[in-house]
Amino acid sequence: MIYQGNCHCGAIQFEVEAPDEVEVENCNCSICNMTGFLHLIVPQRNFRLISGEDNITTYTFNTGVAKHKFCKTCGIKPFYIPRSNPDGVDVNLRCLTTQPKTVKIVDFDGQNWEQHAHTVAHKSL
Repeated sequence: MIYQGNCHCGAIQFEVEAPDEVEVENCNCSICNMTGFLHLIVPQRNFRLISGEDNITTYTFNTGVAKHKFCKTCGIKPFYIPRSNPDGVDVNLRCLTTQPKTVKIVDFDGQNWEQHAHTVAHKSL
């Protein structure tokens, strides 16, 4: 199914292909804990930016592999390129205008990322 998504102000619009039943991660790392991001990781081929590329700013920290994408207007991060899956896109489930039929939320120990990153590596294949 194709889901539509956007940032809060609507300047960034995207679509993502995902099943009706999804598993998303609730990460306890510092940035995810503060922002409430629910991780729907998909292969890049399942993500399409519709509009707003010029309204995106990127934030990196630590290793610089993750590319956190924020709206310049409203500050919301609707998606990013995750360190665990640099070949995929991590969409914030909360930024989808319609939700999958079934959502299973699993805890992810991002405070100990190095020991747990392998558990989500398959999601961008």
